[in-house]
Amino acid sequence: MKTSASIMVLLIEDDMDIAATVNDFLELEGIECDHAYDGESGLDLAKTGNYDVILLDLMLPFRDGVSICEELRGEGVDTPVLMLTARDTLDDKLEGFQAGADDYLVKPYALEELLMRTRVLSRRRSGEIKKFIIEDLEIDFEACSIWRANQEIKVSPTGWLILEVLSRNSPKVVSRAKLEMALWKGEPPDSNALKTHLYKLRKRIDKPFEKDLIHTVAGQGIALREEENGV
Repeated sequence: MKTSASIMVLLIEDDMDIAATVNDFLELEGIECDHAYDGESGLDLAKTGNYDVILLDLMLPFRDGVSICEELRGEGVDTPVLMLTARDTLDDKLEGFQAGADDYLVKPYALEELLMRTRVLSRRRSGEIKKFIIEDLEIDFEACSIWRANQEIKVSPTGWLILEVLSRNSPKVVSRAKLEMALWKGEPPDSNALKTHLYKLRKRIDKPFEKDLIHTVAGQGIALREEENGV
């Protein structure tokens, strides 16, 4: 079971000897590790598990690493991906990054370097997310479009920025100070500016629909998530 301080990794690797070595080394360093042998089972785990980093081999049975990464990013999964592969040409690396990978490590690699890169990636979510989907709300970052219950929603540029910050941190609470920093470098035009923009955003995103998705958490901030007890 993952604790608040632990790192949880998914290793998708078809070489059982490499997988066992990596798994044992990471666990000795206090990192929990799940393992998938093939691409299909790895993709299922990546979509459903709560992982901090995905260590993804490029060549896998049933499903290759590039297509796995593309599908995860296309569906809004923002878990950082470290690709592991023996293919080391520039074109190979570009293909991995274009698919949404966050880092690249060529085999054979030193376990200490794998550990270092895993720890660095675990501190952030991926910036390669292309879509965010929650309940019936879909945010497409590439198309800059918002849909809810099959209805397109138009918001102001400020509303879009607020929604982008909330979605990239979802389901965590984002403090008002963090939102103001993202919008106005911490210096809002007036004391009610954020409150006004949040009100307008809620009118677009929540008011016409059955469930609220933008929630105020008293004393903490704002969250975009699936719950019905927001105020």
